Amino acid sequence: MARAAAETMPTVVEDTDVEAEESLAPLWRVVCHDDPVTTMDFVVTVLTRVFHHPVPRAVEVMYRVHFNGAALVGLWPEEVARRKVDRAHLMARSAGYPLTFSTEADG
Repeated sequence: MARAAAETMPTVVEDTDVEAEESLAPLWRVVCHDDPVTTMDFVVTVLTRVFHHPVPRAVEVMYRVHFNGAALVGLWPEEVARRKVDRAHLMARSAGYPLTFSTEADG
């Protein structure tokens, strides 16, 4: 009986239409910039609370920022990226730190 039911079920066809892919929001890069004032612990805190990185990943990104001057935090749709940067800046300024993030179009 289960076989008969399966035979009468409509077949689902995946449509890989190019238009559907183009309608997705383009991703934007969020970059964290080094400064001589913000503590490493605070950077890790922002990366975990605002950008939802697990602690080991946040520590890795923080060290990349520290040693390279800047590092990619992640990719999000433009509105989400800007909202996260605004939240991170608010958190940093409220704590008296000049920690800075920027957004840029990916690609």
